[in-house]
Amino acid sequence: MSFNCLRFVTLAAAVGVTGCASSTVQAEPPRTIVIQSGERLTVERERMTEILTWVQAEIDNIEQDPTFLIDIQPASTDVYPWETLTIEGDTARVQARRTNPDLASVYQIYAHLHLMREMGRIEEWLVGGSEMDEWEFEQQVVERLADAWLLGRASYGFVPSRLMDEVMYAKEAGQLEAMLLTIRGFEFPEQRDAWLAARPGADDRFREWYRETFGRELETRL
Repeated sequence: MSFNCLRFVTLAAAVGVTGCASSTVQAEPPRTIVIQSGERLTVERERMTEILTWVQAEIDNIEQDPTFLIDIQPASTDVYPWETLTIEGDTARVQARRTNPDLASVYQIYAHLHLMREMGRIEEWLVGGSEMDEWEFEQQVVERLADAWLLGRASYGFVPSRLMDEVMYAKEAGQLEAMLLTIRGFEFPEQRDAWLAARPGADDRFREWYRETFGRELETRL
């Protein structure tokens, strides 16, 4: 399953621009995002257009490059993309909740970046990515994931998703590192230990921020 790039470039179609990679396309004027907890985000159109530029390029590559496959599988529950990503040869598979098709549009970007690294092509999409360790690379990829979701929610009417809205909001609030090291610390134990050594109690402070921001307890998936 692939995601049609036109979900992101409605404006381009409206003005008669063809092709996902056109540099003339601007993001549609962004709206204030209200996430399920009631928290709000306001973003500038210029930033959304910058994000749209690389989102278009990646989706164009996913749609047109015959040397690899991004396979989106339907899931019956909410899942983060890193929970289900598998890579075999030239194929990356990831699950996205079937009741929210918009998730596929950004989950395929997450899978694409990981596959490009495995295939030795990551420098085409993330400069310096081949020299990053796994933790640095994962942070960069999740930041891209959050930005792509922000673009969809602000400019293209994406349907809200609790998990992705929280990742997006954490990134915008400067809490993404804390979020990843709290919910995924078992994947990156050395980095989590170093983080807590430098900032004793940082995980508890993040949980408190999460509770105050989203009105519920953080669920960790070990």
